[in-house]
Amino acid sequence: MGTNPNHLQMLTSLDIPYLLKDKKVIVTGGGGAIGRATVLLLAGYGAQVVAAGKNDEPLQQTRKEAENKGLDIETFVADVSDEQAVRSLIDFTVQTLGGLTTICNNAAVNLPGDVESVSAEDFRTSMDVNVAGPFYMAKHSIPHLREAGGGSIINTGSVNSVMAERQLSAYCTSKGAIVMLTRAIAVDYAKEGIRANCLSVGFVDTPFNHAHYEKLGGVEAATGSLTDGIPMGRGGEPEEIAAATAWLASDLSTYVTGALIPVDGGLTAGF
Repeated sequence: MGTNPNHLQMLTSLDIPYLLKDKKVIVTGGGGAIGRATVLLLAGYGAQVVAAGKNDEPLQQTRKEAENKGLDIETFVADVSDEQAVRSLIDFTVQTLGGLTTICNNAAVNLPGDVESVSAEDFRTSMDVNVAGPFYMAKHSIPHLREAGGGSIINTGSVNSVMAERQLSAYCTSKGAIVMLTRAIAVDYAKEGIRANCLSVGFVDTPFNHAHYEKLGGVEAATGSLTDGIPMGRGGEPEEIAAATAWLASDLSTYVTGALIPVDGGLTAGF
């Protein structure tokens, strides 16, 4: 799919270990492809990181990969659609890391279907995980970000935040909503040094998309059609999404808030 291994090697070998020094971070969805890449990159840049996820096994794989790189991370099992679980995650992080400065809301579900075929339960689940989850994370982390003197909330949106796609009615709805949640947080808390931004993530070929592939005629047909309109001619890599997250987590982006930032190979730049 036109991957660029030289570019990926550069991303993972940049010698800037102190970029995120003193950052205390939660990454939800820390057992998935993008979440794992984010955990590893942020920890590699000096952040203290808690990788959170609904299931323990993928988190332990993230921990194993971190250990192989000489990195020390924490893990915590939590379903972000459960407000009490979110409270417990944040309490654990503050107690373990000694504070909290950064939230990476990466956990999501992708339950495909048009409005006739998607079930009411799947629609509710999409909104509970993809929208209520980041809402709970922000609601209960902001007091700690305030105590830290400010912080960064990074929401993982999608090109489907601004453009619809076939057989993704629930997902598109939820990813549109996360943009406005991001902007609402940004305008309410900017004067306290608490920033909120959203990444408009393009096509990244991970298991997250497999159910949608089936709706589009299978993996081969879907991946071809999904990359046809990308000016760069390829899908993104998890490490490339993680790199944008690292910038928003760092003090290099202190005047950026309320932004929807495309990380999509140029997909939303034109027709």
